[in-house]
Amino acid sequence: MFPGEGASVPTTRRPDGGGRSTVFGIRGAVACEHPRAALAGIRALDAGGNAADACVAMAACLAVLAPMTTGMGGDAFLLFYEARKDGPGRVLGASGAGGAPRAATIEGLRDLGLSEMPVRGGPTVTVPGAVRLWEDAANRLGRMPLAALLEPARELSESGFPVSEVVARYWEAGEGLMSGSEAAASAFLPEGRAPRTGEIFRQPDLARTIAAVIEGGADAFYGGEVARSIARSVGEAGGLLSEADLAVHETLWVEPISTDYRGTRVYEIPPPGQGIAALQILNVLEGFDMRSLDPLGAERAHLEVEAKKLAFRDLHEKIGDPALAEVPTGELLSEGYAAGLRARIDPSRAGPSVSPALGDDTAYLCAVDEEGNACSFINSLYMGFGSGVVAGGTGVALQNRGTSFRLDEGHPNALAPGKRPLHTIIPGLMTRDGDLCAVFGNMGGPMQPQGHARIVGNLVDHGMDPQEAVDHPRHFHNDGVLLLEGRFPREEVEALRGLGHDVAVGPDYAVATGGAQLIRVLENGVRACGSDPRKDGCALAQ
Repeated sequence: MFPGEGASVPTTRRPDGGGRSTVFGIRGAVACEHPRAALAGIRALDAGGNAADACVAMAACLAVLAPMTTGMGGDAFLLFYEARKDGPGRVLGASGAGGAPRAATIEGLRDLGLSEMPVRGGPTVTVPGAVRLWEDAANRLGRMPLAALLEPARELSESGFPVSEVVARYWEAGEGLMSGSEAAASAFLPEGRAPRTGEIFRQPDLARTIAAVIEGGADAFYGGEVARSIARSVGEAGGLLSEADLAVHETLWVEPISTDYRGTRVYEIPPPGQGIAALQILNVLEGFDMRSLDPLGAERAHLEVEAKKLAFRDLHEKIGDPALAEVPTGELLSEGYAAGLRARIDPSRAGPSVSPALGDDTAYLCAVDEEGNACSFINSLYMGFGSGVVAGGTGVALQNRGTSFRLDEGHPNALAPGKRPLHTIIPGLMTRDGDLCAVFGNMGGPMQPQGHARIVGNLVDHGMDPQEAVDHPRHFHNDGVLLLEGRFPREEVEALRGLGHDVAVGPDYAVATGGAQLIRVLENGVRACGSDPRKDGCALAQ
């Protein structure tokens, strides 16, 4: 039981009882942002697969169903809870973050007249790590062959699918970018435009690429004709990614970082991911009596935003690839450091802001199987359709993850050959006394650490059920502006303005606050799922 459960607290449920209900299951559960992908996850479990298998199957389907947010040309991360019959399980982490091209240097980009990284185009393309992670997750953690897990995605891309409303809106927003090259337009703009809601979209080029990986494994993506097309297309767009860069890429198996929040241990992937910021926010908030605050109140939001500002200052000043930069992870997560940050927060006044903008398109998904294994998984192209570069004849849009590098020698996140950039995508996982509590994630670039901290607070401090926890109104602080979803009470909005926050009020379910998925394991072993309406989320359980 989480602290705070059973307490009398305000909820976000509509007075008429409308909205989604928590989904319950006994043998397994999945949650993601599209019903067809969720179905592939459930079918993987039904076929004898485990949580990792289900997540790989869902990730591959989402690469087809939401091609502007995720895909084979992006990166992926996972946290895996390995259940044990003779005691508490253990948490494993895998980083599918690709590095910068070996030929990429600060001097080289400056010679091109660049003083900072571009947002789109060939120079922003780093090695896509997702496909290698899919294979490694299936081989090391799963029970099913990769080929079986990818078959639903291949069939979807070949036979086609009706485009959903949310995806259609994202697609239309990317029309200008995709019309910039013949390969991109051919792959994603049939008839010269984005497909509209309900139209059937087929991807024969992507189907062939997935079929190649089904036949030859991830090596068929990182070598051969697919790799040649990727390298050639990036080069034509002014980038430096080579076939050799692709050939040497490997998934990194990492030790997750974690913190204790009121007796619940929260896990994240270590730097260069921004999961460390989520943990820092929680460390700061633990020193306040958050449980006594109105869950929709200005006081709670103020403390969360002020903790976020301090954590993000560290994120953008001190975090980079620990293989090539000095990153003080242990210090940043220490109790003493959190106490120092906490002392800088004025409960009665907003402090100075810091929050450089980051990308905003991601797909998060999760699964828990019958044996209690759990997988928290995230896959992304970074910004919508990534770099805008599509590898000709493959249907693969390539990420623009390199845009987050700094062209500033000495900075932890400075561009360097083979270096992994500061990363936004972060899967979350929670345990209590070593037992699995929940897997969860929130989408939306710099929203993710803020969303993680609020979801954890919803569960731990306010005793919310999974659906309520992801439905609960969110705030998003970025570039000095505090965006509140429209469901925040008007008096609390004005109270935040009175504290000095520059507040903007969005719609009831603001897309900028990011969709979320959550599966929680109850004390009786029942899997309880929450899935977010902000991105057409879907939860299924056995």
